[in-house]
Amino acid sequence: MCGIGGIIGKNQNVPYINEVLINKMSSLLAHRGPDSKGIYINQSKRLGFIHRRLSVIDLSERANQPMIDSNGNIIVYNGEIYNFREIKSQLGLKNLKSNSDTEIILESYKFWGDDCVRYFKGMFSFAIWDNINKKLFCARDHFGIKPFYYYEDNNFIYFASEPKAILPFIKNISTNKRALKDYIVFQLYLSENILFDNIKQLPPSSTLNIKNGKKIIRKYWNLNFNIDNTHNSKYFIDNIRDLLESSVKSHLVGDLEIGAYVSGGIDSSSIASIANKYNNSSLVGFTGFFSGYGKSYDETEYADLLSAKNNFELFRLEIKPTDFIDNIEKVIYHLDTPIAGPGAFSQYMISKFSSKYRKVILGGQGGDEIFGGYSRYLIAYFEQCIKAAIDGTYKDGNFVVTYESIIPNLIQLKNYKPLIKHFWKEGLFDDMNERYFRLVNRGPSYGDLINWEIMENYSAKDEYKKVFLKNKINKNAYFDLMTNFDFNTLLPALLQVEDRMSMAHGVESRVPLLDRELVELSATIPADIKFKNGNPKNIFKKAVYKYLPSQIINRTDKMGFPTPTNLWFKKDLRTFILDIFNSKISQEREYINGKKLLQQMENENEFDRRIWGILSLELWHRQFIDKKL
Repeated sequence: MCGIGGIIGKNQNVPYINEVLINKMSSLLAHRGPDSKGIYINQSKRLGFIHRRLSVIDLSERANQPMIDSNGNIIVYNGEIYNFREIKSQLGLKNLKSNSDTEIILESYKFWGDDCVRYFKGMFSFAIWDNINKKLFCARDHFGIKPFYYYEDNNFIYFASEPKAILPFIKNISTNKRALKDYIVFQLYLSENILFDNIKQLPPSSTLNIKNGKKIIRKYWNLNFNIDNTHNSKYFIDNIRDLLESSVKSHLVGDLEIGAYVSGGIDSSSIASIANKYNNSSLVGFTGFFSGYGKSYDETEYADLLSAKNNFELFRLEIKPTDFIDNIEKVIYHLDTPIAGPGAFSQYMISKFSSKYRKVILGGQGGDEIFGGYSRYLIAYFEQCIKAAIDGTYKDGNFVVTYESIIPNLIQLKNYKPLIKHFWKEGLFDDMNERYFRLVNRGPSYGDLINWEIMENYSAKDEYKKVFLKNKINKNAYFDLMTNFDFNTLLPALLQVEDRMSMAHGVESRVPLLDRELVELSATIPADIKFKNGNPKNIFKKAVYKYLPSQIINRTDKMGFPTPTNLWFKKDLRTFILDIFNSKISQEREYINGKKLLQQMENENEFDRRIWGILSLELWHRQFIDKKL
């Protein structure tokens, strides 16, 4: 796990690389790789690579980067290839200079060329200078676990693990208005655009070839929903269990001791249990909590049950309002661009805490998007069931659950009544894609707090529809359409949080649920098995029940990593928040109606998630637009 960056001239007539700025690029990524630093600039001074290393596999200097092979190919790489030993054996590689997966990527590229990415299992982003074909070959893993950003001007193309490392090369840093609208509407970005104008992200499962200043982006993998109607639940349960165990075992590779995040939910608890079973050294767990706000914000009860069942040590961190004041600017800085919700702050704190004990930590990211764990799926189906019951069509095969069968699972919506109230306020019984847009669209809640007229003439809804309907999925397969949208949008956003908040502290976060074979299997499972009776993650719960205490399997109150920012904003952090929005610089933001915002904040009931969204934007602008690194 590392930080990478580089510069390539568009032709031989461009100026020399600015060595001061390429060293600046390196220093801005130092947190990602505290163990070693490498810089390479070729003889023409029109190609440069930088690398910051977090040593996990082969801790020796032989595995340092940039690494050069016998053909003169040069690589900088961030991530882990978990099957690198298998590839080494498959290719019959001997007498290598290191025991690293980095060298295996170089050798794989030498053998398979651009197709090498199809053979890798793991998380990765890398760039290889192909010395024979005189081109730059870049790639990002199947799910977007590891980041890759790029930017071009008249002379050079730049790339890096984080946008902040590219900013020193940009004369005029500005805000991308399309991405700004995406963020306000979805709290994520639907395309390759991010909040920095002209910096783009390479999409997951994509490669980028650069030759003579020209870029070609190709998609090398897609998730296909080829539904398997020939097998029963037991077949899928057995295969999920086998693939999950295999994935967790492969994620234990490396030369450092392993830890695990334990949130008290099914996903992280399953990963920790299996890892504890196969780990050669002692596994330790990490969990965070907020005291004084009830069980909704303190899940240590479930984390304790898991650690007792598996007999591993559990470290607990109490997160306080003062931690928010002390760290929120650092959170926004390391996120690079605001994304997702306030859980990023909690993730930052638990990563900071766990870095004192472990440098490699397993997490449960991905389970909700793969197996359908979000309560909004249940909300959407509840409406569809009512409509079908009224129309007398709920037994015609187009619905995953019946009105009668969904009733027992509606208790899971107890904490979502405000969302249901908003959802049913308008558009009841409209087309499915229209209804899911209403579930994920946060734009209306901002109302006139946002100066919408400054946005480009761009429809976030039209972009949403392209993503919602882009894969070949049966239009009546509502469950698959919803999970596929989240897989392609929300999952990359959450992975950005996972990557940045862990790497801010030099921690490698691994996500075993995002195993290609496991994900591909899940996409073949019929929705009426995966989401039987409206029970979120039904099939996954059955596959992992033997690893977990019954109290965790049967939970109906799990809500991710809930962070009580709304409560803090009303009381503990009220003055802190008001001081930020009362400032002259905040009042003059073109996209915020500052006076209206302050008026609403005078009402105690107006401290909701909108404040988090606007606060994140404000702090981002202060750090990156006002300061201009």
